[in-house]
Amino acid sequence: MSGRDPAKGEIVRDRLRDRVGRVMDHEGACFQLRPLGGGVEWDAAREDIEPVAVSAALSGHVAELNRHSARSV
Repeated sequence: MSGRDPAKGEIVRDRLRDRVGRVMDHEGACFQLRPLGGGVEWDAAREDIEPVAVSAALSGHVAELNRHSARSV
């Protein structure tokens, strides 16, 4: 991310994993992200995350829901 670290609660995209999540916390350059619909957190490096627009956040949320639904079948 350029300029500043994202704040707790901010929605970002993890470019490495092509996932959207909410910043839960961070330690140094490692950020803990959680899927927008809830679920297991994952770690992402500062250089791999970027802020997202609301439309992209919603799209990411729908993608997470679809992944979860596919696992339930």
